[in-house]
Amino acid sequence: QVQLVESGGGLVQTGGSLRLSCAASGRIFSSYLAWFRQAPGKEREFVASISASAINTYYTDSVRGRFTISRDNAKNTVYLQTNSLKPEDTAVYYCAAGSLISTRPTDYTNWGQGTQVTVSS
Repeated sequence: QVQLVESGGGLVQTGGSLRLSCAASGRIFSSYLAWFRQAPGKEREFVASISASAINTYYTDSVRGRFTISRDNAKNTVYLQTNSLKPEDTAVYYCAAGSLISTRPTDYTNWGQGTQVTVSS
């Protein structure tokens, strides 16, 4: 069972940046990893995902070109670099691990507890 712990969230002004990290307690080199986010009153939505080899990455349209997902299998860690942040990026950000690359939360079996990102206007 892989346990995931996110960090790096915080309060930032519009246009600012944050680097989110997700440390895994187990080995994740064979897992697909993703970031999701959930704003108050909204459903959890896909943000980005990365294949086990890190060759393939996927982004939702609203963050493409601003966010970058990466992973370091030696450190059992996945990252989300968020740049040019907007107020609509405000949400709790979750990392997830699964056995296939997908945009659906139900396809991921392991989740972290989340880290809050707040972007002020």
